[in-house]
Amino acid sequence: MTTLASGTDTLTRDALTVLQPGFTGTTAPDWLLRRLGEGLASVGLFGRNIASPGQLSALTDQLRAERDDVLVAIDEEGGDVTRLEVRSGSSFPGNHALGAVDDVELTHQVAHELGRRLASCGVNLNWAPSADVNSDPRNPVIGVRSFGADTELAARHTAAYVTGLQSAGVAACTKHFPGHGDTAVDSHHALPRIDVSADVLAERELAPFRAAIAAGTRAVMSAHILVPALDPDRPATLSRRILTGLLRDELGYDGLIVTDGMEMRAIAGTYGIERGSVLAIAAGADAICVGGGLADDATVLRLRDALVAAVRAGELPEERLAEAADRVRALARWAGAAGSPAESTQGTEIGLHAARRALTVTAAPGLGSPGTFEPLTEPPYVAALTPVANIAVGDETPWGVAAELIHLLPGTVTGSFSAGDGPENEAGENAGRAALQAAGPRRIVAVVRDEHRHPWMASALDALLAARPDTIVVEMGVPQAAPRGALHIATHGAARVCGRAAAEVITGVPGL
Repeated sequence: MTTLASGTDTLTRDALTVLQPGFTGTTAPDWLLRRLGEGLASVGLFGRNIASPGQLSALTDQLRAERDDVLVAIDEEGGDVTRLEVRSGSSFPGNHALGAVDDVELTHQVAHELGRRLASCGVNLNWAPSADVNSDPRNPVIGVRSFGADTELAARHTAAYVTGLQSAGVAACTKHFPGHGDTAVDSHHALPRIDVSADVLAERELAPFRAAIAAGTRAVMSAHILVPALDPDRPATLSRRILTGLLRDELGYDGLIVTDGMEMRAIAGTYGIERGSVLAIAAGADAICVGGGLADDATVLRLRDALVAAVRAGELPEERLAEAADRVRALARWAGAAGSPAESTQGTEIGLHAARRALTVTAAPGLGSPGTFEPLTEPPYVAALTPVANIAVGDETPWGVAAELIHLLPGTVTGSFSAGDGPENEAGENAGRAALQAAGPRRIVAVVRDEHRHPWMASALDALLAARPDTIVVEMGVPQAAPRGALHIATHGAARVCGRAAAEVITGVPGL
């Protein structure tokens, strides 16, 4: 183990140990290396920190040169939420696609290969999988990040994902406890509230977490949600009833509890990150995730000092902070003992294989089965009906089928259309008319994402299909709306491989 700076007292070291901060840049800044020497035990990586696998490996080597047992965490769900491939789109489909296939062995294989890639770059803690049951189709933040709306399906695939990821030596962090699926509010922006009974929660939301615990998940991430049936006063991240009473005592979980990002408005906008961090540790959390938006030394020092001050003021028991720090170190020991995974025999081809299996293809009446659909041989016009980006996904990650169609049918032209200003229907009609004008005589491929959640998007499709019934529709979100178009392809996610699989169907290109 790395020897910590002798001038740092035990209380201060423990306060640093429970933090999981981020930073900016593709190399570790001096302040971060200095804090690792003083007791900081975890670092969170985001898309801004990653340029290539080689660069990422060099970065994690740099961190371990300062502290050899550091936990290097990342939010790499695959599918729509990727940090490894933030600028190109993921080589692996996300949870909803895997749930659509419903082959637990395939889910295990995909998670293992994703974990192997992370481990090869020096990452040993993944803030995944999402175990949320997407029971509210209006959910703006979970959606395709969930395995689905069926509880048992979500439970068995959560367990398969956990075992697959951890078989590659990367700790899984199952999220968002006690379940973020039954809400139409994004906790990045506000505090969601879930008003269902404790019995419904036990049967629906908690089942995937029980499965993850039984599968040995090394970490669980809390949700910034208010669940009055469990605690009417405090959100789960800050609730002793939920983190200690329910997760620890009732469900018997003894691994690391990590908070969701404390800079999210559900906490930062109500309690503030310093007070929120103190309350989270007191409630039973062991690690404070911060750094998606706040990534500097000043933030780390503010949180460190807030925890130390709370202990000295008698607001936070010193034993609770020490217990939390011990759990962080215990996970670091597990990660250090896990070793390097064996070389894969499947490579990332397993991701494309899974994406192909996840497709649901529906031909319009009169066109016969999808197998009789006449593939495109001339370059089309791709109209991407683009919603506001989910913060968890980020607007820097490309999505759609345009890039893959350009590759398969050179000369393909593309345009992006959004709601704009004004009433939803008018905005949609305007977008539809604009797409028709831009397309000219070309065949149109309309790409949507959660059509059912966006009235303007549905109106735009109405306009397109009224004028051009031969339009092909590709739904890359949750396929809740009825299939329509000459050909409708539901990919169950917007990963790059999902776009590739859809483009193969559109062009009739055989699988590679």
